[in-house]
Amino acid sequence: MGVQLPTAFVKRMEQLLGDEFEAFMTAYDHTPHAGIRVNTLKIPMEDFKERSPFELRPIPWCATGFYIPHGTKPGLHPYYHAGLYYVQEPSAMSPVELLNVAQDEAVLDLCAAPGGKSTQIAAKLQGSGVLVTNDISTDRTKALAKNVELYGVRNAVVLNESPDRIAAAFPHFFDKILIDAPCSGEGMFRKDEDMAKQWETHSVDKCVVMQRDIMRVAASMLSAGGRIVYSTCTFAPEENEGMIAEFLEAHPDFDVVPVPSEAGFAPGCPEWMSEEVAAAHPELRGTARLWPHLVEGEGHFIAVLQHQGGRVTGTEDHTESEDLNPFEDKNNRVLNIDAAYPRKKQFLSVKEALTPSGQGRHATDEPKRSGKGMDGKSGKGKSARGLGGNKSRSGKDNVKSAARSPQDVLESYHQFVKEQMEMSSTGYTVVYGDRIYQSPLASHRLDGLKVVRPGWFMGTDKNGRFVPSHPLAVALRPSEAVRSINLSSSDAEAIRYLKGETLSIPVERMTLRNEVQPKGYTLVCIDGYSAGWGKWQDGMLKNEYPTGWRWTSV
Repeated sequence: MGVQLPTAFVKRMEQLLGDEFEAFMTAYDHTPHAGIRVNTLKIPMEDFKERSPFELRPIPWCATGFYIPHGTKPGLHPYYHAGLYYVQEPSAMSPVELLNVAQDEAVLDLCAAPGGKSTQIAAKLQGSGVLVTNDISTDRTKALAKNVELYGVRNAVVLNESPDRIAAAFPHFFDKILIDAPCSGEGMFRKDEDMAKQWETHSVDKCVVMQRDIMRVAASMLSAGGRIVYSTCTFAPEENEGMIAEFLEAHPDFDVVPVPSEAGFAPGCPEWMSEEVAAAHPELRGTARLWPHLVEGEGHFIAVLQHQGGRVTGTEDHTESEDLNPFEDKNNRVLNIDAAYPRKKQFLSVKEALTPSGQGRHATDEPKRSGKGMDGKSGKGKSARGLGGNKSRSGKDNVKSAARSPQDVLESYHQFVKEQMEMSSTGYTVVYGDRIYQSPLASHRLDGLKVVRPGWFMGTDKNGRFVPSHPLAVALRPSEAVRSINLSSSDAEAIRYLKGETLSIPVERMTLRNEVQPKGYTLVCIDGYSAGWGKWQDGMLKNEYPTGWRWTSV
């Protein structure tokens, strides 16, 4: 056996699995399965299958997921840097598929880092609705934000908060909630031997405490008739069936939606908790277990919890006192994020700036949303003006930067969009210092929260000149930029660009729109899919690919 398993773990699994134990243990002699999931935000499925550089074999439970041969290195291809696919363990693709996300919905990924499931949700939303993606770990939100940006997500807000604080800010708000809970990681022992080594210190008991805290507030964030998918990558029944049994006891207005078994998913085992639990909650057999000896993937547990409609029980009702429409800003405002935190910090403190009347040039269309009492109105926001200091979460006065005002920053941004882009932005324009974002949420939703990204990062104002961001570039279609250049993935030129090198590009290779001059910011594409910016002048393409994103392999 290649993996050294904890003795106590082996003894427990032998007791639980009985006749299946031998087959279970044999699975640890096999190589873990590798997979990729196509990012349909950037490329249609059929197009990817036609141009895939890898041999593909469909993953039964994910229409956009594929097994790739062992030894394949999908991270070492230009398509990875263009965000055309996400490298993901096959079993990990299943929870989002069962979340049943529909366009225009509000979705929360509560324990999201490093972000694979968030990008999967975003692909299902297709730029509509809103995705709030969160992780309580400050370090892990760095990878989360980068993945959201790399895969061209335009409608996501990235938070670094506790479930309690999110619940206070978003009562009965989300149509769908994914809880990929922190767990003891037993299902990943074959794939990650370090998790097996840490199992005794990162114990089941410790994880149960964390999971219980999360599930305690989960229902309070869900709208009537919404759905929660709870998942772990562990086999421990205390973290799985036991946790769902506790939730159902506290929330009788939820049903367990049975998970289909066609893909080889095994039913839940409530009797592993106790005969009493099995008798009280036979519906727990409708949860699913993914076993490495039964499916081509690692170990997972999934429970689909559907609210029956009406008021969610066991939670405080905020609906009479608060406006729960995320897309309606009554005073027709543009957001201004107060520069309370030093620029080196990644948290943003959100504050709105009232829109001066009579300045209609900086309008942004508000997103539309159907159902759940949303009226789907489209509103107009205008330019922002600076405010004085405001109170931070600690109650201390914040001092705003004496640099350019939000009004001036917006001027440079809108001038760039007018001259350099062929796109219409939706949502709210957010100014944080010299940085500009497009947010899918109205201001009061983020007030007081630790915000890593309030929306799609558009760029930075530098002394009156707008500098477009890399996340803006990778989310664009070639038709949305007035200048673009296409590189071939089969040519070394594409890798040279991804390494940060300057390229010699004759003007004849450029695609120019609206009779624009060739000099200036140019969207660089690989086989027709955006990868980053360059600045073209006199036959040379100055590389604008950010250092921290560059191709580093030989």
